[in-house]
Amino acid sequence: MSGQAVPILMYHSVATAPNEATRALSVAPEAFTEQMAQLADLGRTPVTTAELARCWRRGDALPERPVLITFDDGYEGVHRHALPVLAKHGFVSTLFVSTGWLRGAHDTGGGLDTMLDWDQVRDLAGGGVEIGGHSHTHPQLDQLDDDTLRFELLRCKEIVTDELGAAPVSFAYPYGYSSRRVRRTVRETGYRQSLAVGNGLARPGQGPYALQRVTVRRNTGAEEFERLVQGRAIARNFARDRALTKGYAVVRRARQVRRKAIGSRV
Repeated sequence: MSGQAVPILMYHSVATAPNEATRALSVAPEAFTEQMAQLADLGRTPVTTAELARCWRRGDALPERPVLITFDDGYEGVHRHALPVLAKHGFVSTLFVSTGWLRGAHDTGGGLDTMLDWDQVRDLAGGGVEIGGHSHTHPQLDQLDDDTLRFELLRCKEIVTDELGAAPVSFAYPYGYSSRRVRRTVRETGYRQSLAVGNGLARPGQGPYALQRVTVRRNTGAEEFERLVQGRAIARNFARDRALTKGYAVVRRARQVRRKAIGSRV
C-alpha cells in the first residue's frame, strides 16, 4: 500500500570507539551488522528517502514492508563500517551530509568526530546511498535569520552538486528542528522532501517536509530495535525524549520572540 506507515531509522555515527560528543547517538559496528540482519530476517525492503516521497507523491505502490535507513552528519564510519554491511544485503540508504563538516576544501572545522571525505561520499553514492542535504554548518535552522537560513540550504546544495554532479533532492533538519518558515525555505531552495525526528512512524499525512524518524542509539538492543521497526511501543520508548522536546520548544520560541523584539528596536 502506498499510504502505509513506514519506519525511518535515524543513525549517526557507526564507530567502535566514538568520542564523547557522538557516543550516545553512535552505534557499534557489531550492533549495526546485527540490526541489518534483523531487517533482512523481518523481510523488510529498504528504500531511499527520494523513493518513499516519490511514491507517496504519485500514489505509487511501495515494496512490501518498506523501511528507510538514514545517516546524519557524515561520519567516516558510515563508509568504513556501514557500507560493506549494506552492500552485503543489497540495501539502499540515505546519507544526509553537513557539507562544512566533511574533510576537504569546504571544511569549516565543525565536525564532531572523524568525518567522511568527498572521495568516500562518492564511493557511498556509487554503492546505492542517496546523498541528501543536512545544511552547511549544522546550525539550528529555526534560529537563523532569513538570509543565513537560505545560505545554509543553498551552500549545502551547491557543494553536493559540484562534488557529485547531481543536486540533492532530500534534506534532513539538523537536530530535527524546523518551523513553517524553515520548511517553506527548504521547499523554495529546491529540495523535494525533508525529514524531521519526532520518534514516530512516517505517514503521508505528515507532508513531504515533516516526515518523522525513529532514533537508533548505542544502547538500542535487539528487542527494542525490532519494536521500532514494527512500530510497537514507540511512544513509550521515547516518552522522555518527547517531554524534553516539548520543554525545549517553549524555550526556543521565547528566544525567537526576544530576538524579533530586539531586531524591531534596532
